Amino acid sequence: QVQLVESGGGLVQAGGSLRLSCAAPRSIFSANRMGWYRRAPGKQRELVAVFTSGSNTNYADSVKGRFTISRDNAKNTVYLQMYSLKPEDTAVYYCNARATTGMGVILRDYWGQGTQVTVSS
Repeated sequence: QVQLVESGGGLVQAGGSLRLSCAAPRSIFSANRMGWYRRAPGKQRELVAVFTSGSNTNYADSVKGRFTISRDNAKNTVYLQMYSLKPEDTAVYYCNARATTGMGVILRDYWGQGTQVTVSS
């Protein structure tokens, strides 16, 4: 069983900040696209932020300018720094490692257990 280990979730007031971390085995971290997704209550899972290729990134429109994805290759860890949190950011956040073909077919897809982020108003 592949282990993506997330940490850093919690309860924060609106306007506050949190940093999520996701540690992965080196073989997974170096060979797959790393990213973050979230699932809010009653909603489908959605992309939050992802490394698309190399150091290029992509963000959901709702978090642009507030969230930053980063990585530490020496620690095989990806981070999600979240600023100016809003109640609508409340969700379970999942770390993801994925490999796809050039046509978008998923070859490998690994998920963490999720970490709860709750933003109070």
